[in-house]
Amino acid sequence: MSLLPSQRHLFDIPAEIAYFNCAYNSPLLNESKARLQHGIDLKSHPWDRTVKSFFDDAETIRQLSSDLFCGDSNGFSVVPAASYGISTAARAIEPCLQRGDEILVIAEEFPSNVLPWRRISQETGAKIITVPYPKDGNWTDSILNFMTGSVKVAALSTCHWTNGAYIDLAPIGKACRNNNAYLVVDATQTLGAMPFSIESIQPDFLVAAGYKWLLCPYGFSLLYVSERCRNSRPLEETWLARENAENFAALVNYSDTYMPGARRFDVGEKCTPTILPGAVAALEQIKEWGVENISDSLDKINEAIALELSQLGFSLPRASVRCSHMFGALLPEHYKGNLVKELSSRGIYISQRGNALRFAPHLHITRHDIDSLIESLYDSV
Repeated sequence: MSLLPSQRHLFDIPAEIAYFNCAYNSPLLNESKARLQHGIDLKSHPWDRTVKSFFDDAETIRQLSSDLFCGDSNGFSVVPAASYGISTAARAIEPCLQRGDEILVIAEEFPSNVLPWRRISQETGAKIITVPYPKDGNWTDSILNFMTGSVKVAALSTCHWTNGAYIDLAPIGKACRNNNAYLVVDATQTLGAMPFSIESIQPDFLVAAGYKWLLCPYGFSLLYVSERCRNSRPLEETWLARENAENFAALVNYSDTYMPGARRFDVGEKCTPTILPGAVAALEQIKEWGVENISDSLDKINEAIALELSQLGFSLPRASVRCSHMFGALLPEHYKGNLVKELSSRGIYISQRGNALRFAPHLHITRHDIDSLIESLYDSV
């Protein structure tokens, strides 16, 4: 373990801003910004683009993703949104479902991991089963208690998006394999900020929106597809995922053969020079920092915040059932104001999701930011 000092110098964040809201939208790295600007320049001079440039960045992203999160690089595809990835999974799994089967989700899940399953439920007659909020805060045990033989899909997140409540997917993944059920994971709120091993969890599909903890530009997301699902029907039929696609002169000779691995699941315009170079820079930086080091460093920041919140009368989940990089806290009963608004008037940014105030820092945070937050909390609550 290595605690990382503040990396503020790698971001463009004014000194007077204390930003604890990366679960909403992360700031962009300066290096990503520079590469995106270079990509804009390339788009202004399209004659300088080569055929190779339509494929190289995506292949770099596949390898970086494998380096960071395990799983073979052929299993990763480039998609534009978490909803696209979940919809891809739903389309692939739909032919395997029938009336009486169950699709398991959790209470107050993010819509992207619910709405596609509602559609599949209507089409197949499969029933959606919702795991209620656990009174003891232990989502893992609650989910396992619902894992009956009728569950054919477990569509879950790595943590609850509203408050960072941790979900241990290792035993859940094992239960899915024992039941021959599909495990579809939305890792948007942890991937890049907490250690994650595809080989340990063995999801059938895993998706993560890139603009949060992966520090990537908006419009970039990752999708991982297990080997048993890679021959499934993709969401779209892009020519860029077909054999011999690099031969632009021969595109009229339509190919019915997909490129290997999960490339068939790529979004059609994955090769845009105005998005992918920024994503490459972000993943390179995360690899340099090390995900475990990021997680430990953010845990230290959140420990300091959580201690003060407890003293102020906030209600927090136990450390054992919350994530290291983000957490939710319930306001003291006596407070009747709008804390999110009050803090933003001081240049301090958090968010509220459901009934929880959400604290989600990244490595740009300084000691001054923490002190400003704590001082403002004592002034306001």
